[in-house]
Amino acid sequence: MSRIVAQDLVVEFPIYDAGHRSLKKKLLSATTGGRIARDAGNRVIVRALDNVSFSMEAGDRIGLIGHNGAGKTTLLRVLSGIYEPVGGSLMVDGRVATLLDIYLGIDAEATGYENIWLRALMMGLRPADIDQKVTDIAEFSELGEYLDMPLRTYSAGMRLRLAFAVSTSIDADILLMDEWLSVGDSGFQPKAKQRMEELVARTKILVLASHDYSLLKSMCNRVLRLAHGKVEEVALGSI
Repeated sequence: MSRIVAQDLVVEFPIYDAGHRSLKKKLLSATTGGRIARDAGNRVIVRALDNVSFSMEAGDRIGLIGHNGAGKTTLLRVLSGIYEPVGGSLMVDGRVATLLDIYLGIDAEATGYENIWLRALMMGLRPADIDQKVTDIAEFSELGEYLDMPLRTYSAGMRLRLAFAVSTSIDADILLMDEWLSVGDSGFQPKAKQRMEELVARTKILVLASHDYSLLKSMCNRVLRLAHGKVEEVALGSI
């Protein structure tokens, strides 16, 4: 059973060389998601997540909202294991896939085919699984003979198409996304949209951070609002 349970979760980031930043600290207090304080060593810290608790069950489609800097991406990175909490507990039951940075692992000097392997390995796929997916990824990308050429010869749109094709080839119990992915020209976009919808449909739990409230209303059944390190659930119809 896929499940996420957070209890009194705390995430902090130390700010070094901050002794003469009184004005900046005041501005940060007003505009960032975290609460500014000092730790036991008298270092300035930003508490990005401040004793937050929540649970997510199979079937949940969770939208994350909040102003820029509110902590949406921080929370996604904690759920993915990139950031380690300094307090509280977090239980994540299920295979996690992230679409936070689809270029992670991509090498401009490697060929398209080599980058399929590099990106897939970075995503945690086993070689046997990658071998089974290469043909599908290549066909979906529609890059043809360019897959034998170095990525540096690609246009920006071609790079995005390749990264998207690899990143959405995964199967996971829990999918974490920072904004909805949409790539390609008018001919490719419907194909990309269908692939995203199929990926979400296979996922037991979706956590999607977005500023597009109409998207969240159409995709999600629950919404969490982040503000100044705190998380609260809000009614979907109120956003």
